[in-house]
Amino acid sequence: MTVAALIFDFDGLLMDTETTLLDSWRWEWRRHGLELDAATFFADHGGDANEPRYAELAAAVGRGYDRTSSHELRMAYRAELNAALQPAPGIVAWLDRAAALGLRLAVASSSPAPHVRALLAQAGLLDRFEVLATGEEVDAHKPDPAVYLLALDRLGLPATGAVAFEDTPHGVTAAQAAGLRCVAVPNPYADHARFPHADLLLPTAKALPLDDALAALPDELTLARRRFPVGDRVRGRVSAVPWGPGRTGLFVDLGAGPDGFVDVLHLPEDDSRWPAVGHEAVFEILQHRPGQVRLLPLDPAVPPATRSGEEWAAIAGK
Repeated sequence: MTVAALIFDFDGLLMDTETTLLDSWRWEWRRHGLELDAATFFADHGGDANEPRYAELAAAVGRGYDRTSSHELRMAYRAELNAALQPAPGIVAWLDRAAALGLRLAVASSSPAPHVRALLAQAGLLDRFEVLATGEEVDAHKPDPAVYLLALDRLGLPATGAVAFEDTPHGVTAAQAAGLRCVAVPNPYADHARFPHADLLLPTAKALPLDDALAALPDELTLARRRFPVGDRVRGRVSAVPWGPGRTGLFVDLGAGPDGFVDVLHLPEDDSRWPAVGHEAVFEILQHRPGQVRLLPLDPAVPPATRSGEEWAAIAGK
């Protein structure tokens, strides 16, 4: 499937809110005559990580620390910093080119919607995005793929029809767990060496035109081979069982593109014994074809006629 949409992280990618976050905390520590250790400041997950930061500051200040006042003053200072933010270098050019190509745009952020909407509106970008999926709408934050799956659901697209853009290693992990290819543009505080899993790593969005960035991504067949290595076992759900003369097999939803397919040769000769739609089972990856992963069912309830009981017992014992 060709790319139909681009899904962007927000903080640190579309706008450099990571710097304003760090600077607001440095300011608050210095207000107490202390210095923040920035080396361990950024979390390896999405969502609000500020409670541990307040606890650390409280321990450093000691008695007399006012958590409520500290939060209010820091947030007011950060709002001043955020008011000066513009889109990150190269981002507007990417969005302009996406519009010219007819690509749909979405945001998948672990931050709350008011934060994302306000800053996108400030930068004049909000109306460009058809879909926003944000942290308060899902049960788990990145590296969990929930917010990307929500964005894909709202777009009405499979993962193969979109590309993600991220600035953190855990963001890349989340995007790929949702089945997306991912371009990494690390924020100023992310170590580039921690992005070996990214499909493409760029120093900034200005480093490569959007067309070239998309062209550099792995194709669907390469992606399927990486996601579903031959010999691996996966759990899937039967999604379609074609009927009528000449049917050649059944389709399996693997939770991320591409679709799985079980050839008729690996199914019972008596098609009344074929699994129904919704049946879940374990399958072995046999081979890859464009847009399709060929599967062998490892389910004694639907053995092909050519497989003996002893063979099934051996499989079950593995």
